[in-house]
Amino acid sequence: MTGFTLTTTLAQPYDKAVAAVRAALADQGFGILTEIDLKATLKEKLDVDVAPQIILGACRPAPAYEALSLDPSIAAVLPCNVVVRAVDETTTLVEAFDPDAMMGLAENDALNTVAADAKQRLTAALTALTVPPEEN
Repeated sequence: MTGFTLTTTLAQPYDKAVAAVRAALADQGFGILTEIDLKATLKEKLDVDVAPQIILGACRPAPAYEALSLDPSIAAVLPCNVVVRAVDETTTLVEAFDPDAMMGLAENDALNTVAADAKQRLTAALTALTVPPEEN
């Protein structure tokens, strides 16, 4: 199954990438409501080893409230999940659930504006991760 995430690959080790993702999301007005450490959870619950990865539940309160006001059932797909996963020692994959895919689940056209804003901001955050910082 593909086509439901916004994705970028970073030439950074996992820990550095997680910090960069947090900063990029904050720059776009997202706060982190939830965090799930998949590596630790799966080790604890199933005694299996997977690559380091975390699910960050990102949210912008005002648009989330607007979406909930339009369709309370949208809460089932909130917050916006952003996954940061180590590919190897120097490469990290970042994926965010595409709000357009979320709109395929909803039957409320008024939510399209909220979803478009969320997608624009998530895309901007992922794009910012791949742009080298200016040297001072």
